[in-house]
Amino acid sequence: MANKKTEGLKMKQAIGLYGGVALVSGTMIGSGIFMSPQFVLADVGSPRASLVIWALSGAVAMFAALTYTELGTIIPESGGEFMYILRIYGSCPTFFAAVTFILLVKPFNTAAVAISITEYAMAPFYSSCQPPQLAVKCTAAVTILVVSTLNILNAHIAVRVQVILKAKVLTLKVIVIGGMVEVIQSCVFGKI
Repeated sequence: MANKKTEGLKMKQAIGLYGGVALVSGTMIGSGIFMSPQFVLADVGSPRASLVIWALSGAVAMFAALTYTELGTIIPESGGEFMYILRIYGSCPTFFAAVTFILLVKPFNTAAVAISITEYAMAPFYSSCQPPQLAVKCTAAVTILVVSTLNILNAHIAVRVQVILKAKVLTLKVIVIGGMVEVIQSCVFGKI
C-alpha cells in the first residue's frame, strides 16, 4: 500500500471539439436574438433604421468582448469576471457580485430563456391567439427541470442535446441571408 502513488482527482474529457463548439456557440447566442428584432422593427418602423441599430449594437458588443479579452490577458486566472472584480475592487464587492449572480442573474436568465423557448414552441398550437401564461410558465418550468436533469445525469447526453440545439446557429444564418436578400432586393427595386 505504501508503494502506491496517490493520484489526484482528474476530470474526464466528455465534451470534445464539436460539443465544445456547440456549447460555446449556444452560450454566446441567446434565444433573445429571435425575439428582440420584431420589437426593434416595430418601434423603429423602418428596416434600414433597424439594421443601423443592430449594427451599432453589434459594435458595442464587439467592444465589450474586446474589453473582456484585454482583461483576460492582464489577469490570466480562471474565474472570469469574478477574478477581475477581485483584483480590481477587492473581496467584498466580489462576494456581493457572486451572490447577486448566483441568486438573481443566473436564475432569471434561465427563466427568461425557458419562457422564450416555450413561447416559440407553443406558438403553432395557438395560432389565433397568445398561449396562456400559466401553460407557458408550467412548460418552461418542466423544460428547466428536464435540461437540469440531463446535465446532472450524463455529460455525454447533455452534449448531444447541445449539438442538436446548435440548430439556432443555422436558423440565424437563414435569417441573416434572408435579410440581406430582402435589403438587396429593396435597394435594387426601390421598395424601401
